[in-house]
Amino acid sequence: MRIKLTFFGATKSVTGSRFLIEANGLKFLVDCGLYQERDLRVRNWERFPIPPGHIDAILLTHAHIDHCGFIPRFVKQGFSNRIYCTEATADITRIMLLDSARLQEQDADQKKKRHARERRRGPYPEIPLYTEADAVSCFPLFEPVPYRKTVELGEGVSLTLYDAGHVLGSAMIEVRVRQKNEERILLFSGDIGRTERPILRDPTRFEVADYVLTESTYADRVLPDPDHMLEDFIGVIKGTLEAGGNIVIPSFALERAQDILYYLSKARDAGLLPPVQVYLDSPMAVSITEIFEKHVNLFDEEMKRLIRQRKSPFDFPGLRFVSDAEESQKISRSDAPAIIIAGSGMCTGGRIKYHLAANITRPESTILFVGYQAEGTLGRVITDGAGVVRILGEQYPVKAQVVQMSGFSSHADGVQLHRWLFNLKNPPRHLFVVHGEEHAANHLAETVRNEKGWQVTVPDYLQEFELD
Repeated sequence: MRIKLTFFGATKSVTGSRFLIEANGLKFLVDCGLYQERDLRVRNWERFPIPPGHIDAILLTHAHIDHCGFIPRFVKQGFSNRIYCTEATADITRIMLLDSARLQEQDADQKKKRHARERRRGPYPEIPLYTEADAVSCFPLFEPVPYRKTVELGEGVSLTLYDAGHVLGSAMIEVRVRQKNEERILLFSGDIGRTERPILRDPTRFEVADYVLTESTYADRVLPDPDHMLEDFIGVIKGTLEAGGNIVIPSFALERAQDILYYLSKARDAGLLPPVQVYLDSPMAVSITEIFEKHVNLFDEEMKRLIRQRKSPFDFPGLRFVSDAEESQKISRSDAPAIIIAGSGMCTGGRIKYHLAANITRPESTILFVGYQAEGTLGRVITDGAGVVRILGEQYPVKAQVVQMSGFSSHADGVQLHRWLFNLKNPPRHLFVVHGEEHAANHLAETVRNEKGWQVTVPDYLQEFELD
């Protein structure tokens, strides 16, 4: 039996998810993501080692850009076959790719002007990686698949999607390969959600798999209890408002923004939150929130109950959705204390940069990070304690309070990753640890070897494996 697995991304790093499987004459990718770490972004510009026109399908776990953001570039280079994912993922990915394309175009334009002014050239071309037209060209390729429905990709190869509990529509992908009288099960975790989180159902657990690819983003730590996190969250907000500052929250438009609204609504209903204006300053987050309301069937029971009682956390007094760019600029210039939620979550682009520029030099303001910050991103530079940061081409001293809360993460932590893996009744033939910085991936690999004796590999970029 011959199955070939090649790692084109998310190896000893968090972003750029791309895994190639070759079996029964088929070639297909699981995920087609964008690299976001500064020192790895050059890979976004490199031509894919295999002509995209030779790839038979893309299986997409979810709509985060590090999983789907390379698709327009891939299509531009010749891919024209089906992209399989859940309906919610297809809906959200369309929004994410359009936004990503706009950012690519804006960044290329700003880069060109800045380099002309400074009479220098940067490491990347002064053109967008892809355009809005390139993003739109991908949309007809999406093939929505319900959870737990098996789809035949070709002779002897099938896929089934299971709820990952990470973001709306996120999926774990089970691939079954049959040759003669034998079958192998390949399980791709995608990003595994935390159990007992708000809004979404818990991630699916499995009892049988021959080969497993698991994420490891928070594999080397235990995340705070949500109840304690909410207490700390409200404490930071109150302290900043009393000082007369803004709470600026860099947030991923998908899931994190909706989670923040959920907790703010919960705090307000409990009388814990003082009257304050809350801005969701992200056209993409606003659009995605509307998609959440379209897929109520994917919510957990508590969220469904809130919807039935007309207590949606996406609609409470003081909350304002901001789409207009001019209004966004007025918010950044306003003196009235407010909570400003804006993208992107790692501060790599979008409106958050303007709010950072307006607040990072103010000692009374707080920059509140509620998500993972990959190495090389502006968010990571700030959370690592830099005294001066470069924003929109200008240098700013960091005088605002910088707070990082990992309890909001939609990733499983070390304890929950172990629980998910060790639910397997028998050891897999091989476990591959991906989607984590090297220390986190190695920590999980070593823990599994020591506790279970499994065969475990933390793969390298472009490393190939024959699965037998």
